[in-house]
Amino acid sequence: MHSRARAGAVRAGAVAAVEAGAQVAGRVIPARHAGSVDVFLEAFETAGPGDVLVVDNGGRVDESCVGDLVVLEASAAGLEGVVIWGLHRDTSDLRAVGLPVFSLGTVPTGPLRLHERPLDALESATVGDWTVGREDLVLGDDDGVLFVPAARASVVLDLAEAIRDTERAQAERIREGVSLRDQVRFDAYLAARGQTPTLSFRDHLRAVNGAIEE
Repeated sequence: MHSRARAGAVRAGAVAAVEAGAQVAGRVIPARHAGSVDVFLEAFETAGPGDVLVVDNGGRVDESCVGDLVVLEASAAGLEGVVIWGLHRDTSDLRAVGLPVFSLGTVPTGPLRLHERPLDALESATVGDWTVGREDLVLGDDDGVLFVPAARASVVLDLAEAIRDTERAQAERIREGVSLRDQVRFDAYLAARGQTPTLSFRDHLRAVNGAIEE
């Protein structure tokens, strides 16, 4: 698998929620699409309540691979949501189902080919530069989708909560008239960088407990 970012979390760029405000969290149930819906139905056979179907369609933008029937079946199987590295269709119907769905976008065209399904199609899914499986969790909201190794979930959650609290406090101080530059001692950073040109702003932020680039 691709190396992971700080605390073991990686973000799947460009994947967005079909319905604004949607949120999802659960164990990854991977399925690599080869042109037929049977791979999803088989994935549901071993899924549990709260799991999230993660569909790998190679990021294709010339066809959709998930429509309302798959999402309805996912909901009936007790899944928490669907994440698609590819396109969906039946947007209005998906919104009516109410199950959180994240994808690269929509197109009315269904699958355009039928390839031989890989033997390990239910073992892993590639989303962008990342390969994920059942040992991973997926978290999604209006900012996109994040994958986290289940074994690192508590660490990532603690880090995320600390960053959230820091940034909320920083925002409140800006409203009170204290600039962000003053809060993160930007003048001190510029002076230190003059002495050590390789000093990054991110390293400085960590030294002063500023979270804006985490």
